[in-house]
Amino acid sequence: MIPPEKARHDDPAAQAAAIAAARTEASASTRRSFLFRLGIALNVLAAVLVGLPVLGYLLGPLRRRAAQAWIGLGPVQGFPEGETRLATYTNPFRVSWDGPAARIACWVRRIQGERFQVFAVNCAHLGCPVRWFPQSRLFMCPCHGGVYYEDGSRASGPPPHGLFEYDYAIRDGQLWVRGGQIPTLSEPV
Repeated sequence: MIPPEKARHDDPAAQAAAIAAARTEASASTRRSFLFRLGIALNVLAAVLVGLPVLGYLLGPLRRRAAQAWIGLGPVQGFPEGETRLATYTNPFRVSWDGPAARIACWVRRIQGERFQVFAVNCAHLGCPVRWFPQSRLFMCPCHGGVYYEDGSRASGPPPHGLFEYDYAIRDGQLWVRGGQIPTLSEPV
């Protein structure tokens, strides 16, 4: 009589079954390791997709401060004392598809001598462009009825505060404004 262990080794059907079982076990471990690696890769991808905006938010103030430049608005004589005039400049940080939107307007008020106020053209309420009315000496917003005095302070309406003011400087008889700033309620100019 042949022992059962020897019969298994001598039997070709038993050997084929053992090889098939080994292959199934090897492919299962390969499939399991592949799915494990795929799960890790998807988790890393999700972490990167969530992390990039968070990193951009945290580093945003550094980028915003770097994206500012002094831009000339014209000679000081172009802004008479006691008057408010509309001035425009080209955004120094524009891209090719900005088109006419790269032109930025601001209101320049010459108080006296070399004292100026440079206001953003946007209402402090929802950003609609305000207009200057010299007869009443008021800035008025056509969207929701916001009204501002000539010094930019809030007169009436829904705006929470006065107009946003830009930094300005006078160099060699020219009026310069710090461009690249975007006034918002959370980050006033």
